[in-house]
Amino acid sequence: MVSSSLGHWHLVRIVEDHTLVAAASLGPIPQPLWMMAAILADARTARQCGHPAVAVAPRRFPDVARLSDDDTMPIARMPEEWAGRYEHSRFRADDLAQAKGDRRVSVCIPARNEAQTVGPIVHAVVTTLAGDGGPRLVDEVVVIDDGSADRTADIARQAGARVLSTGSRGGGKGQAMRAAVDAVGGDLVAFVDADVTNFGPHFVTGLLGPLLTVDSVSLVKGCYQRPLHGAPDGGGRVTELMAKPVIDLLFPHLASIEQPLAGETAAPRWVLEKCGLADGYAVELALLIDVAARFGVATVAQVDLGTRVHRNRPLAELRPQATDILRAALARAPLVTPD
Repeated sequence: MVSSSLGHWHLVRIVEDHTLVAAASLGPIPQPLWMMAAILADARTARQCGHPAVAVAPRRFPDVARLSDDDTMPIARMPEEWAGRYEHSRFRADDLAQAKGDRRVSVCIPARNEAQTVGPIVHAVVTTLAGDGGPRLVDEVVVIDDGSADRTADIARQAGARVLSTGSRGGGKGQAMRAAVDAVGGDLVAFVDADVTNFGPHFVTGLLGPLLTVDSVSLVKGCYQRPLHGAPDGGGRVTELMAKPVIDLLFPHLASIEQPLAGETAAPRWVLEKCGLADGYAVELALLIDVAARFGVATVAQVDLGTRVHRNRPLAELRPQATDILRAALARAPLVTPD
């Protein structure tokens, strides 16, 4: 165990000839994971620690997160055996409706205080993909109201969605997604966020495309460009400052996933039931890690949805998200006791 101003730390991962100190047990969990990089000790120093160390089992992953010579992090290189990245334009609603066969599709929209945006999202899915003048690709559209204090539920219902309530005020995104899986009848379940201001039906057709046309796919993640305050990029601050560093250090085989926290995700019901859905904001990263662990990263597909514009939260509201994500990642880092 190592003591620092961040608390007491156990040794959790051997990286080449160094030991990465992580997983605070008797002190607070720090927010920025980059601070962990400075807490490296060589093997001799690790042995001098008074507490028995816990080390990650050695594993070999594709080389996807190597630093360049000038210490900058390039875009992750895609492993050769994984090529499941698609453009949303590849999937037409009419073709997918035919490929669907007798499978049922549920679109689920977790929402909390999203009265300004949830209506147009529901309307777009219902009128273009649920048989209301368009192909019958989607069988049900369900909004899970997670304790909204505004008119989110009323507006969603008026737009054509079935509305469920979690029964609590702000129970958490993971809890809302679990409630959705329990309540819907779809064989395939697609989730989309309720705060997107430039939503289009291609968000849904893109997510469903790989599931309906590629038998080996167990999870689909949306990827996209994320503007911030008028700039063409810069959004996804928790993704860039927490989720991706976590992945680079602890789950490098997932480094090619461009938007690991994307709320736009889809999977067969049985995969969601098998892997489960974590509480709170960690649900997206936890599901990605769990699916890759059970079925392999090659079963995870990504679909480029173009540009995604949504309500950017103040920095102070991002800390709970980052904490949830770090906690879930550390809980899933494969640990073994030393011989």
